[in-house]
Amino acid sequence: MTHSTGEYTPPPEQVLRTLDVETHLSDPSIKQAFVTPMFDVIAPRYDRFTRLFSFGMDGSWKREAMDAVREAARRIRPVQRALDLATGTGDLAVALARLWPGVQVDALDASPRMIDQARARLARRDPDVMTAVHPMVGDMMALPQDNASVDVVTASYAVRNVPDARGAIREMARVLRPDGVLVTLDFYRPAFAPWRVLFLGYLQIAGDMVGYLWHRDPVVYGYIARSISHFMTAAEFTALLVEEGFEVVSVQQHLFGGIARHVARRR
Repeated sequence: MTHSTGEYTPPPEQVLRTLDVETHLSDPSIKQAFVTPMFDVIAPRYDRFTRLFSFGMDGSWKREAMDAVREAARRIRPVQRALDLATGTGDLAVALARLWPGVQVDALDASPRMIDQARARLARRDPDVMTAVHPMVGDMMALPQDNASVDVVTASYAVRNVPDARGAIREMARVLRPDGVLVTLDFYRPAFAPWRVLFLGYLQIAGDMVGYLWHRDPVVYGYIARSISHFMTAAEFTALLVEEGFEVVSVQQHLFGGIARHVARRR
């Protein structure tokens, strides 16, 4: 791969094979250098993978998240602007565009290949949705949106993958209007140790197997278990939201704390 200047840029598959996952997860200053090429690699199969790994439950979790968004945003009249972080292939962004007439949805992801997938998804939608959703490559640690300019923020499988969870939450708080709604869905480190061992063990083995079969690189999906082990519990995330100026409206846990949805309101 080359740029117009002639400079060679190795493909993400090649970049990923030169990086050590544990080293990058342990050092926030270089974590994103692993995460972005990893998601570039998995982008074409991302939706298939999430369905496979969750035994089809991912769809129901995201539908619950959309129900939570709709309910929590009832106090906002009208909802004019939404932001979907770590948008992936844009499924939640499309769902947000269908919730409120006239809403504008920024769909942000750090992976250029994921944004390509989101644009391809949009091309298959009706014109109203295509007009409402704006895919963009961006950094959750430095959001391009203005202060207090967004009514609703959604973030699915997002905060776990940033270099600094607190910094990302502060950015979400910055762009949200007072009383704005934040809904997150993510993997968390289960608090109950025996279940944590089983949960992470399954994700590790299954992820390594699928990574090897699909990409000849076990770490591509085995990363999930490793990233969870470096992350926090759902209760710790609740506390973080409160510390950063949010009122936590509800927390819904699945898989005994391995997955959780948080609904919060910007104070």
